[in-house]
Amino acid sequence: MTSALSRMQALRRAVNLVNGTTAAGLLAARIGRVRVRSGPGGLLLAGGWELPLPHAAAFTVGNVVLYRSRVAREFDVVPASSLLRHEARHSSQYAVLGPAFLPLYFAAAGFSKLRTGDPASSNIFEILAGLSDGGYRPAPCAERSVAAAFDAEKSRK
Repeated sequence: MTSALSRMQALRRAVNLVNGTTAAGLLAARIGRVRVRSGPGGLLLAGGWELPLPHAAAFTVGNVVLYRSRVAREFDVVPASSLLRHEARHSSQYAVLGPAFLPLYFAAAGFSKLRTGDPASSNIFEILAGLSDGGYRPAPCAERSVAAAFDAEKSRK
């Protein structure tokens, strides 16, 4: 499933190696006792994640994509599935932000949860990775902002 890398894929792989996020992903795979194999675009695929967190079907740390057995077919197709393309975009986000990606991602998930009741639909990182590719749907109540909610509460007092 591996082929020659584009310049951007090779750069993403190198940056994620240097910034330590791929090493963190490999450590996560070891903790989860999942086998790691080479995947397309310089990604490493680690299938069979069974730990309870995160709840997602798949998640990425550096260039390592960890996924649950129920979505294994998504990672064995050519061309790459929409879910794999979504996770590859997260890998590129790690290349830009390095280890800061995780706290920023969790902050964005918290904001999304407050705004819409869902940690993904207003999460900028999920939006940029492609909500539908990741299996997410935009929340129907995304119109009301947190600031508007606070303003409404203050006007009641």
